[in-house]
Amino acid sequence: MARGGQGLARVAVVVRAGAAPMWWLGVFAAGIGGLVPGVTGRRIGLLAGAALFLAGTAVVAPARRGRYTALARGATRAGRYDILQDRAVTVRNWRRGHRWWLLAAFLAALGSSVAVPAAGGMLLAGLGTGLRLKAAWLGRLERAGETLLWVRVDWLDGRGGRPAGKAVKALRGTGIAAGDAAPGGARRRTAALV
Repeated sequence: MARGGQGLARVAVVVRAGAAPMWWLGVFAAGIGGLVPGVTGRRIGLLAGAALFLAGTAVVAPARRGRYTALARGATRAGRYDILQDRAVTVRNWRRGHRWWLLAAFLAALGSSVAVPAAGGMLLAGLGTGLRLKAAWLGRLERAGETLLWVRVDWLDGRGGRPAGKAVKALRGTGIAAGDAAPGGARRRTAALV
């Protein structure tokens, strides 16, 4: 990077990147799995799946909130020569780095339908929902502090994820209007021209 600048990726975008593929793969696996009677039967499978969906969401959504809050509190201002990574690039990097894991999770969710129909797919969808809720919480944290949170790209592991992992020593902050993603990592909506 020129003059000591660093590549920065939005924390909320990294968190949110896995939400959609996990949700859709989970829904697809649950739909296919619901067609199989399985060992336990569809009714028990769906009830177990609903419980796993809620459990997955409840575990993922609040995970590491203390670490995120501490990193946000200590965030330093991004430098003049830091390069803000586009939302699409961050999402693509995360999904490319995790594609084999996502495929393995999808196949495991499908395979579990032989025993408990739809349960594995509903768990996967619950994990995706948990990531979406965590990104929404990060958006509220960003709005409250009026600072968008960024992590150095080289501190993310090789697969493009873990914005609060051990390698992350600090976050950087920018104004609320920086970058192409809104607080929480969603696409920034532009006002229609009149």
